[in-house]
Amino acid sequence: MKILITTDLFRSTINGVVTSVLNLEEELTRQGHEVRILTVSDRGKAYHEGNVWYLRSIPSGIYPGVRIPVPGDGAYRRELTEWMPDIVHSQCEFCTFSYGKRIAEDTGAVFIHTCHTLYEQYTKYIPMGKYLGPAAVSACMRWRLHPVDRLIMPTKKVERTFKSYGVENKTAIIPTGIQLEQFSAPISQDILSGIREACGIGPDVAIVLSLGRLGFEKQVDELLYSWKEAGISGEDAVLLIVGGGPAENSLRNLAKELDLEKQVYFYGMAEPKMVPAFYRLADLFVCASTSETQGLTYVEALASGLPLVCRRDPCLTGVLEHGKNGYSFRGREEFGSYVKEILRDGEKREQMSAYSRELAKAFGTEAFGRSVSSLYKKELRAHESAFVFEESENAFPEWNWTGYADAKRLP
Repeated sequence: MKILITTDLFRSTINGVVTSVLNLEEELTRQGHEVRILTVSDRGKAYHEGNVWYLRSIPSGIYPGVRIPVPGDGAYRRELTEWMPDIVHSQCEFCTFSYGKRIAEDTGAVFIHTCHTLYEQYTKYIPMGKYLGPAAVSACMRWRLHPVDRLIMPTKKVERTFKSYGVENKTAIIPTGIQLEQFSAPISQDILSGIREACGIGPDVAIVLSLGRLGFEKQVDELLYSWKEAGISGEDAVLLIVGGGPAENSLRNLAKELDLEKQVYFYGMAEPKMVPAFYRLADLFVCASTSETQGLTYVEALASGLPLVCRRDPCLTGVLEHGKNGYSFRGREEFGSYVKEILRDGEKREQMSAYSRELAKAFGTEAFGRSVSSLYKKELRAHESAFVFEESENAFPEWNWTGYADAKRLP
């Protein structure tokens, strides 16, 4: 198959959307499919490199690192249209979605879209966004996604949310896969010791890890308040926060206000190749976000054999089994209690670690790629059947094709 993936975010950004796109591209290519990617340039100018076409862009002014394409790249659209993809798979609802929609219309390709984001969590970044309520988000999503042939949802939580918007497209639940091997590969002690030294963390101090983009919607501030309330001594354990984003300065200031400078350490952004080392260094992974659609950092933590203590949320289904590989908490008191229990009980921590690794096996990239490819083939067959029927109906208008159409579209 010829597959065109469109995405507003690509290699210059580190988040779940980019991870999903890169892993999908690799798995589809490994299966023998021809994959091309249309994305927004991070250099401003348009250019073509390998199998990736970059659209000329300008900063959006809405969210750090997000850029929007500007008119003038019609040649790229024509080139990709002439390539005649079988599948157009959109990963973002805004900038490149329009290009994907047009190419699908012009070529008759199947139009697939993956819903990665719950936008009501992000309206604060949009001018006048605080005045946008759920009704506005719902109306926008219904209008935007109407032409899509099939929606992919990473979790049941996302499917329920989009159904609540009134989105009526056919859906398929396919969790995003990650490359599990990198989180179980050996890491030298020198690297792990180097991170401790860089952060000023002693060799015998337990590390509780929060890793991910520092957006306000991630509620990392709740981790700081909860850590303060738990009263965990910095000589026993520290909270290590790895990541960057618009909330970083605010969080650093809050840690100072709470007098947590000896209990909480901010590392900043980590290079992707270093991420597995942070998981390996940690004894426990924590998260207070309820904005996740799937939470790939949860899966990375599983693959690294970490117990999890995360705020209770539907996206944790199949990822966190309460009492088996960690705990889901509802408030600050529960958070502190669960963290202390896991850090205190080494045997329980080892049992939870083993269970996390077992759960991680369901989230490999190979299974992800197979599931998506299978969906493509199913939709392509349905698309071709509908096209054959439409052509036949036009050729023989005197026939009553209603019954035949229903029969052709039965699963």
